[in-house]
Amino acid sequence: MPEKSPAPDKIFDAEFTETAPAVEAYADFVAIVHQLRRDCPWDREQTHESVKHLLIEEAYETVEAIDKEDWPELSKELGDLLLHVVFHSVMAEQDGRFTMKDVIDAETTKLVVRHPHVFGDTQVDGVGDVLTNWEQIKMKEKG
Repeated sequence: MPEKSPAPDKIFDAEFTETAPAVEAYADFVAIVHQLRRDCPWDREQTHESVKHLLIEEAYETVEAIDKEDWPELSKELGDLLLHVVFHSVMAEQDGRFTMKDVIDAETTKLVVRHPHVFGDTQVDGVGDVLTNWEQIKMKEKG
């Protein structure tokens, strides 16, 4: 396997750095959700509880698109799931609980910690080792 070069001050390879237009699109999307929570009466009155069933519905629709190998539909449904992640994060931020950045940071940390064969010195001989390590790390995290 060729030597990987990390992005400056990053643990991942520079080639995987997201493009500026993609970062801007994400930032615009989050800004739109914030504005909807402020300016749309329906969006403003929603709670985690009131929209949780919609999150489940979107997850099922995503699975259906995967099962059908309907890639345009999968793209749409993944957008709907992303909306729910951002919407719940914005509501939580408004309540002073956590932010979208907190969600991303926690998941990033989890991915890095659970992949020591990619981001550390652990050697694996295949998928079986990866799964064994994943479960051991997960159990250790839970105490």
